[in-house]
Amino acid sequence: MREIFAGLPWWVKWVAVPVIALVVFGGLIATVVTIVIGLLFKLLVFVALVGGVIYVVRKFTSSSSSRGDW
Repeated sequence: MREIFAGLPWWVKWVAVPVIALVVFGGLIATVVTIVIGLLFKLLVFVALVGGVIYVVRKFTSSSSSRGDW
């Protein structure tokens, strides 16, 4: 493989080959990036919801235990 690239100009190695790879695998790369961003967003929403539930439960638990009439 090195022998093949050794005789080629620099622009073929550093411009043409990456552009061809992006054209061929561009859809796959876009799909993977979309899935990763979607999972990160869902994880962020999950963490926010769990944090909100914990906050609400602690708020009501601390206010009900401070009354003392229960």
